[in-house]
Amino acid sequence: MHAYCLMSNHFHLVVETPRSNLVAGMKWLLGTYTMGFNRRHRVSGHLFAGRYKSLLIDERDPLYLRTVCDYVHLNPARAALIATDKPLHSYKWCSYGDYLQAASHRPAWLRCDRLLGEHGLKDDGRRTRLEFARRTEAQRLRCEGESEKQIGRGWLYGAEDFITRLIDRLEGRPTEQHRAQERAMTDLEIAERIVRAGMKELGWEQGNLRATRKGHEGKVALARELRAKTSVELKWIARRLEMGSWSNVANLLRKDKSAKSED
Repeated sequence: MHAYCLMSNHFHLVVETPRSNLVAGMKWLLGTYTMGFNRRHRVSGHLFAGRYKSLLIDERDPLYLRTVCDYVHLNPARAALIATDKPLHSYKWCSYGDYLQAASHRPAWLRCDRLLGEHGLKDDGRRTRLEFARRTEAQRLRCEGESEKQIGRGWLYGAEDFITRLIDRLEGRPTEQHRAQERAMTDLEIAERIVRAGMKELGWEQGNLRATRKGHEGKVALARELRAKTSVELKWIARRLEMGSWSNVANLLRKDKSAKSED
């Protein structure tokens, strides 16, 4: 385990497994924890609602594991579970505090060298732990970026060819369903690049999308480019560009096309 954080009504784990047995492992973990919880509090029934959400992480580039672990460690601050004037390690239900302890005081099942190494911190001495704390507290002050949003809403996190590599590692030949999924993911990546490039050209940040009217010509131009170059749905465009409903996007594009035809 690389990182964990217990929140008020859910938890986060960053787990690396040498075999594809995550389903069996999570079934055991959730079942065992539920039985222990029920015995301790003298209650019965389900503790967790629905299936857990899992995020596949690209192991080839240190960026991805580092970003996900930092995301988990910053969750208490993001959810306002600790006061702004309190240090992040004051939240005790998180592996971040363990990272600041000497190795002899950490749980044996928590692996810290990988995350520290991917921050460029090669040893595990006191200076390293202080520098790791300084960097994490500095991240706490900055606004949430696109990487954090991708972690929160996605099902995999990695390089552009990550899903292709996963499919190639499947036993047997990839099916048409797998290839369709790959194409859909590629389209989403292209769509995100188009949106980011368009926003940069307009001089916009994410907040500008919310503040700008739904039918703004800049948004309509971006929506038109997305429809021309990708197969993403109108619902995705409406949500990503803050344009209201998908039908509103369809109407705006139809009007825009009619105006261009008249020109």
